[in-house]
Amino acid sequence: MKSQPYAQRGIALVTAMLLLIVVTIMALSMFRSYGTQERIAGNTRDKQRALNAAISAQQFAESWLAGGFATAKINCVAPLITSNVGQVCSNLPNLNNLPWTSGVVYTQFTSNPVNGVVNNVNSATQTAGSYYAAPIFYITDLGTYAGDATKEVYQIDALGYGATANTVAIVESTFVIGGGGPSQLGGGGSGG
Repeated sequence: MKSQPYAQRGIALVTAMLLLIVVTIMALSMFRSYGTQERIAGNTRDKQRALNAAISAQQFAESWLAGGFATAKINCVAPLITSNVGQVCSNLPNLNNLPWTSGVVYTQFTSNPVNGVVNNVNSATQTAGSYYAAPIFYITDLGTYAGDATKEVYQIDALGYGATANTVAIVESTFVIGGGGPSQLGGGGSGG
């Protein structure tokens, strides 16, 4: 008996087409996954930059307090204070509402050209910057330290932005001044 070779020619073509479709689907899913991973990495990097900006403002405020520069307390309400020095608030503003409308803008952070801030944020002529806005901090006087009237307790809250208004980090610390020098009671929470 002779085999019939013409009956098997179509099977190889169908098999090759099915394998080509499977390989194409796998390649497309890999490219899509790669794009998602790139976005996640970019978002993580931007969040870290916002956290670093907030910590930088917090450390400046702590350094300013430790230097003995605490000023007379004022009622911290809008607008934002743009200054090279800190300001002590007698009230604790609502820190849950973003963007913060009062506090001290940490101008030293953006004086470095690398840390540029987006200019003309609400304009079509927006210029490139590394951060959406300069970090902001509050120094709130919480009163005398329990059990030692020579010490004063301050709460420092700082906010930092990443490249967009949606990337925000907030840190907080409690700082004691007096009675032998400054000390930090606690701190370090972040959110946003």
